[in-house]
Amino acid sequence: MHIQFSKLLAFAGLVAVAAPIYAQKPRPEDTEVWEPVPKAVTPGATCGASPSDAIVLFDGKNLDQWVSVKDKSPAKWKVDDGVMTVNKHAGNIETKKSFKDYQLHIEWKIPADITGSGQARGNSGVFLASTGPGDDGYELQVLDSYNNKTYVNGQAGSIYKQAIPLANANRKPGEWQTYDVAWTAPTFNGDGSLKTPAYVTVFFNGVLVENHFELKGETRYIGKPFYKKYDTAPIKLQAHGDKSEPISFRNIWVRELP
Repeated sequence: MHIQFSKLLAFAGLVAVAAPIYAQKPRPEDTEVWEPVPKAVTPGATCGASPSDAIVLFDGKNLDQWVSVKDKSPAKWKVDDGVMTVNKHAGNIETKKSFKDYQLHIEWKIPADITGSGQARGNSGVFLASTGPGDDGYELQVLDSYNNKTYVNGQAGSIYKQAIPLANANRKPGEWQTYDVAWTAPTFNGDGSLKTPAYVTVFFNGVLVENHFELKGETRYIGKPFYKKYDTAPIKLQAHGDKSEPISFRNIWVRELP
């Protein structure tokens, strides 16, 4: 009798525990989230066109959004027929506005009659954060890599000397190329030490070539990469010192991300 009573109590306990579980049967509504409501953004009317919340950095008309990196004077690159072309004598240019995390769209073209080879063939760069007057910052390489051998962590689509592109998606010289970039800036502690690294995702002519790559620091021509503290920074375009014909850019816009 005592054993049977103990079993009965144990069974009753199981029923008591199980009852609330069965009483709280999951519902579709349990996993529905209604707030915050994402803001409405109107996409561009055509592929590559700026969406309604974008900051247009170059619309083919002028360089009002750009300054010389050297002395912050108005940018002196050539603008003609909706295109800006590098002026190597004027040096690098950067945006007047500084950014942190963002989505970037930029189109570029290597001249059809390009000469030179290796790194001296249509060399330029999109610095995703410009942290100094020279080539300091975080560079997404621009280069003619259609049929041009060079070190693979320095070809088009690379994060210069850090990340080899996952594919060579270059079009021929004379054809427009497109970068679509998602940039997550690094963050730093109060003492200047790194808190979180930078990450970048890059689509090159619609092909994924950098997949949430974690940067090791600023891109360096000589030496290993390292981080140095900054908060926000301009986007910079490079006037490379090689002797090949200068490249061109068009349709540049950015969307700041929360």
